[in-house]
Amino acid sequence: MARLEDKIQAKKFSSEWHKATINIVYTHNWLTNLLEERASKHDLTLQQFNVLRILRGQYPSPVKNSLLRERMLTKTSDISRLIDRIIAKDLVSRTSCDQDKRAVDLLITQKGLDLLEEMENQMMLADVLPHNITEKQCMELNKLLDKFRGKDKL
Repeated sequence: MARLEDKIQAKKFSSEWHKATINIVYTHNWLTNLLEERASKHDLTLQQFNVLRILRGQYPSPVKNSLLRERMLTKTSDISRLIDRIIAKDLVSRTSCDQDKRAVDLLITQKGLDLLEEMENQMMLADVLPHNITEKQCMELNKLLDKFRGKDKL
């Protein structure tokens, strides 16, 4: 087990709350880097992968940019360019919206669905999490992280 103190070469933290904060930030960066590396092997960014997962969750119903913007794990102001890039890869199709001519409907393609299926285990850390923590510990971690965020006052 790699201790935070060893990873960042810190001798001491001012409190356990301080250590927890640094630990969460460090772990977030570690996890993001790992997932970005895995996504890039499929010529995707982590944000593009997230968009594909949202679209798959709504499939076969089309989705508007606004829904993607709301549901993204990492917020971005440039959702249109992000969509353009995955459309260029034939992972998503775009059509005019019948109800609102200013909006477009986005739908994941079969190629996008196939790619997600291929990537799923890697991106859900099936090779990391079960080797490092038990399912029961995972459940406890989820509870603690939910509790940590409280009422999401940001």
